[in-house]
Amino acid sequence: METPAGSRPQQAPVAPSQQEAGGAASLISEYLQVRQQTERLCEPLATEDYVVQSMVDVSPAKWHLAHTTWFFETFLLLGPDGDQRPHHHAYQRLFNSYYNSVGDMHPRPQRGLISRPTVEEIYSYRRDVDRRLQSMLARLDPPTLEKSSALVELGMHHEQQHQELLLTDIKHVLSCNPLRPVYLDVDGDERRVSSPLGWIGFPEGLYWIGYSGPAFAYDNERPRHQVYAGAFELATREVTCGEYLEFVEDGGYRRPEFWLSDGWAAAQKRNWISPLYWHGKGRSRTVFTLAGERELNPADPVCNVSHYEADAFARWAGARLPTEAEWEIAAHDPDVEDSGTIEGNFVEDGLFHPCAPSSPLPATGLSQMYGGVWEWTRSPYVPYHGYKAPPGALGEYNGKFMSGQMVLRGGSCATPRRHIRRTYRNFFPPDARWQFSGLRLARDVAAN
Repeated sequence: METPAGSRPQQAPVAPSQQEAGGAASLISEYLQVRQQTERLCEPLATEDYVVQSMVDVSPAKWHLAHTTWFFETFLLLGPDGDQRPHHHAYQRLFNSYYNSVGDMHPRPQRGLISRPTVEEIYSYRRDVDRRLQSMLARLDPPTLEKSSALVELGMHHEQQHQELLLTDIKHVLSCNPLRPVYLDVDGDERRVSSPLGWIGFPEGLYWIGYSGPAFAYDNERPRHQVYAGAFELATREVTCGEYLEFVEDGGYRRPEFWLSDGWAAAQKRNWISPLYWHGKGRSRTVFTLAGERELNPADPVCNVSHYEADAFARWAGARLPTEAEWEIAAHDPDVEDSGTIEGNFVEDGLFHPCAPSSPLPATGLSQMYGGVWEWTRSPYVPYHGYKAPPGALGEYNGKFMSGQMVLRGGSCATPRRHIRRTYRNFFPPDARWQFSGLRLARDVAAN
């Protein structure tokens, strides 16, 4: 694919002094790794791909590159410890997303109309902010560096969120092209296998959920608190395309008894007849992926379904979606949490598609809890007991969206591995389908 001139510049870190080696130097190294990963994800794109906005929810790739840069410029370089010199006065409005406290913003539905600045100018913007931020961090005294480090870390996780959004958005953009272009030709022809679905039980009781550790977590994951859960069972794996196809073939999209009222209205209005990106009829179907159009593999986790569709399938299957507390309770694994290693199909694996395993999954434990597809829960996205949004503009990051959204857990094949954890709360409106979202079943256990 064609790559814009200067699209992947070699970063030249500012040499740190001896005193701050291991402080600013380590932070700069992590920062550059995140920034370079974003640009690596853009390498398969042609210049023309960067500017398309295929629907209101999608942002052009160029906008993602600019907005993540705007974040570092706005909250660090234009702050009291930065050089307070904007790269371009118009960028503050063009690439603000939803931070009303910071200032005005360009309307979201019109991001695809921003043909200028050019792609090359956006990469120049990134280079300039990277250089200036490295200079800033290298000259800060230890107390100020510690304060700024928290903002840099938040910005890095923010950029990792946009790395995933960039992939989900470009998938939608390419799917709208009649040529069905390929983002990256990944070998997806390996035949993978289905595994029997089992159930793991969890007793009634009080459980702790939420984050309380010293490492990074978003404010919406705190505070750690106790919740009551009735006895429940969780499916050992995610719902597959083959199982979801049975729902489709059984008239699931034509039977209102399985649907929430708003979901039924959405399905009828938008003519939903199967998951997004599925094509064809009967048992011979294809699915559009970032590797192009592929034969639907019945063993793969079903993907690109809304909360409404996930909930309808669960009802049809005689089960339900788990609550987010149940998901987190079930995902508790001291060995994983102590080691900090989470296994799953993440963006680093380069598959860019939720794939079934190449060998049967064990029926004695939970599998596919991380990576693959985000798993819808039945829980609305609301604040935890005792939650307080951070002061200032960064308080708009999560708190103001705690209405009209549903929680998803576990990460996807487009999520960076280091970005996910057991307490991570993703959220989208219940009708969202363009994300890598699927489901896992749960059911109640009757009291004796």
